[in-house]
Amino acid sequence: MSVEVERATITCNACGAHVTELRRGRCWACYLKWSEMRPVPRGAICAACTDRRHENLRLVELNGRSVTLCHLCAARMHKMAGAPMTLDQLRASLHRDRRQSERREGGVDRRVFPRERRVGDRRAPQPVGISASAALPDFGELEIEVADADIEEIEQTLVRERPTR
Repeated sequence: MSVEVERATITCNACGAHVTELRRGRCWACYLKWSEMRPVPRGAICAACTDRRHENLRLVELNGRSVTLCHLCAARMHKMAGAPMTLDQLRASLHRDRRQSERREGGVDRRVFPRERRVGDRRAPQPVGISASAALPDFGELEIEVADADIEEIEQTLVRERPTR
């Protein structure tokens, strides 16, 4: 004995597939393609761990908002049972002890060329707010003057393609 259940289908706005659930007007396959293709802004950092490596960053949807997260934090967030409601809750749930303190204190450095490996701007301090030095200047009344001496004439030549053999 089998029971057939008819489910209401909705048409995907991108590919036209008939599915039972849409996300931002798309089926899950089209939504995943769309979300992977979204560009990450220049200078963005991970909202959870402050990773700055651009190739690791991606835009992730958190409670209807786009948040920049690194690949690892995004994967860990998707595996959570319930999405946190705020960024502070997300940071607390993704907290890792090794990022907060130095574990090598008191030990002997046995490397041939001892140097600090945690230097640079890969990780920044936790963002509390935008400081005055990090704020962008006001370009509202910026004027650029160009004189005739600043303009250089360039002669363009027509380049023809080689004929194919």
